[in-house]
Amino acid sequence: MIPEKDTKVGKSESLKEKYGAFALFDVEHFLRRILKNWYWFVLMLLIGYAISWVYSKYYAQNIFASDISLSTSSNTASFLQPTQANQSINFIWGQSGNQDGLYLKKMLLSRSHNEFLVKELDLFVNYSTKGLIKSTYLDKDDSPVFVQIDKKHLQQINYPFTLIPKGGAAYEVVLPEEGESTNLYNFETESFQNISTYSKPANKIIRINEWYTSPNLRFRLLHNPVTPKIKLDNIIVSLNSVNQSVNEIISTTSVDFDKEISSIMVITKKGYNLNSTVNFLNKSVAELQKKRLADKNIVNKNTDLYLQANLDKIRKKLDSSANVLNYLKTSEKLYNIKDRDEKSLVKIKELEAKKADILSKISSLNNIKNTLQSQDFDKMIGTNAAGFEDGLFTASVTELKALYAKRAEMVLIYKPNSEPIKEINRLINEAKMGSYNSLRNYYTKYYDEINKIDREVVEANSDLASYPEKERRYLDAERGYNMIEATYNSLLSRQNDTQMRMATNQSDITVIDPAKNLGQHPIGPNIKLAKIGIISGMLLLPVLFILIGELLDSKIRNIKELLSATKIPLLGVIGNNSNENMLTVLEQPKSSVSEAFRGIRANMRFLMDNHEEGKGKVILITSSIGGEGKTYISINLSSVIGLSDKKTILLGMDLRKPKIFGDFKIDNKYGISNYLTGEVGIDQIINKTKIPNLDVATSGPIPPNPSELLMSQRNIQFIEELREKYDFIIIDSPPVGLVADSYELMKLSDANIYVVRHEYTEKYMLKMITEKYHNNEISHLGLIYNDYNTKQGYGYGYGYGYGYGYGYGYFDEDKNYKEPLLIRIRNKVQTMFNKK
Repeated sequence: MIPEKDTKVGKSESLKEKYGAFALFDVEHFLRRILKNWYWFVLMLLIGYAISWVYSKYYAQNIFASDISLSTSSNTASFLQPTQANQSINFIWGQSGNQDGLYLKKMLLSRSHNEFLVKELDLFVNYSTKGLIKSTYLDKDDSPVFVQIDKKHLQQINYPFTLIPKGGAAYEVVLPEEGESTNLYNFETESFQNISTYSKPANKIIRINEWYTSPNLRFRLLHNPVTPKIKLDNIIVSLNSVNQSVNEIISTTSVDFDKEISSIMVITKKGYNLNSTVNFLNKSVAELQKKRLADKNIVNKNTDLYLQANLDKIRKKLDSSANVLNYLKTSEKLYNIKDRDEKSLVKIKELEAKKADILSKISSLNNIKNTLQSQDFDKMIGTNAAGFEDGLFTASVTELKALYAKRAEMVLIYKPNSEPIKEINRLINEAKMGSYNSLRNYYTKYYDEINKIDREVVEANSDLASYPEKERRYLDAERGYNMIEATYNSLLSRQNDTQMRMATNQSDITVIDPAKNLGQHPIGPNIKLAKIGIISGMLLLPVLFILIGELLDSKIRNIKELLSATKIPLLGVIGNNSNENMLTVLEQPKSSVSEAFRGIRANMRFLMDNHEEGKGKVILITSSIGGEGKTYISINLSSVIGLSDKKTILLGMDLRKPKIFGDFKIDNKYGISNYLTGEVGIDQIINKTKIPNLDVATSGPIPPNPSELLMSQRNIQFIEELREKYDFIIIDSPPVGLVADSYELMKLSDANIYVVRHEYTEKYMLKMITEKYHNNEISHLGLIYNDYNTKQGYGYGYGYGYGYGYGYGYFDEDKNYKEPLLIRIRNKVQTMFNKK
């Protein structure tokens, strides 16, 4: 059934605007194009698989990872431990925050630590070897020789040269074909310097321990004491700058803490060679252990020296006091005082020994305070010398040391009154206040204890007031000696503790599991994911091309979309005409295309009114532009009507581009243009054809004023006269997209047919005819979809003629029809499952 025109009363303007508006993207047509081009996807799949196979076998560099686990068991902090200047005291101190583990993490990832490793282990020298296609990174121990550079000589970095074994201890140095640079690197100053231009050095054979010298390189080869497991045909060596090497190490190293035990650290190193990552981790941790032990011993050494200096001073006082006491004993005969109050004397001795110990601690506090004020942190003594262990104070001093170092860097960049300098000064003042507040608390505590001791000594002295002056003088000397001796013993005890700590001191880093080469599988790249990515990318290429083509394509390709956008009835669908001759209905009456025209002939009755019985019906056929098959439709539609025993005439009114005469083999010397100008009569322009009921009036010579002729009164009379003689008058009119002649002729017609050609007509061209139709400026309008290619594998459906499908033996062309491969496979599968 032909879709009816939308005749709802009061249609909104927004609904009218939708008519003739096609969707930007046709999903259905897009999917059908993908199915149609399935072979491209198969080809891209094969190419993608081949590329992924070559990539995984010859180009993908495996990335390995090894790890080492440590235990940080120290519960005390060191003044020399690293910290961050912007950390608060509460954050960096406290076992719950694992501040010691954070210190170690910062140290492991610090530039200073890794720069030391790079220089100590020559990690700026990189080794690799190359096969036919793929290069493989080597560990230093995998190479039969080591490259030792002359750091005093300028070197070119990122300039890979090759060592080729020549037998024995000889190697040929092969330089790259190009890439020599005059900008060379100085490993001593870690800076670049320019030199004069030089010619490319020649390749040279050198032996072990022999120096190779050129303007841009100087090195010698050292024998590897460990015999490599693999014999290499070539060794490629490349130098990096110290900064490059350090940045590469830091970027490939990570430190994590155990979730259950925060004091356990796991350090992971990634790299292209597993042995390199293993060796680096073990060496890095070994150096860290040494440094941590040295840092801890510095404070102990400072404390030991401080205590020894005080012991030397106290020793002199003790000797002097002993001499005084001995003199009193011998000269005054006071070594045996009768009726001594031993209880009071013992109490006084104990109190004064305690006071002497506190005074010694206050002296150590003074030393620590003076060191803070002078900012000479490297001479800081341990707080145990002052008789306390205070983690808060230690953390505040550590932070203060880092802040001073940070400010020293910042003053080189910022002005004194700038905001960053003000902020760092504020942080320093906060850290100072924290440190001084801790010391003030201990000062207060110690002085309170001294005052208490002094009061108790005064009470004890009251019991000795009855002694004679001479005996009291001896007792005072004895008390002085005991106090100095107590101070000496206190210092000596603390020195012994410090020396014991130094003797038994160990690094607080314990290796739980060292890094090992256990044949770990590479962690990257993800070959499977890479293969999926490559294959998916290749498969997306045809999708992308089809999508771009679909978005840029403005041709009519979908019948459903055409009807949905225009809301104009569809009379029929005409298939592709494979013959050069346009007389399909006459030459191939049993073809599917001929049957389609018969269907259109039957559907035309829905467009025309029947109120003027006895007069011929005028049918106008037009299109948007030339080439859409307007003339082809006119010829065959008039032919099929003429064959139905209806007297029909075909008028070639496209005066600008005459065509009809060639197919009917008619002379175009005289035609409609001659008649409208009055040159000839009507009988002279009407020509008979092979079909008895079909006549043709050709266009004739191209006139200078075709529009005026078609709109003339003579043309109107001409058509009215033909109505009396013929049942159907078929007008092949000009395209409406180029000229307006057809709109004038439509006023004379009973039915109007608009031809749309598949994959040829532009969507925007239908906008005007659609608007005129829905604005009731044109009536009795129907569409014919021309040149539809049925081999594309999709259709519209039944009911609009048979010109867009195969009849499986019903039509003439079916003898050459071969089902598509997918259809044959589907039918085969259905046959197999339908077997009983």
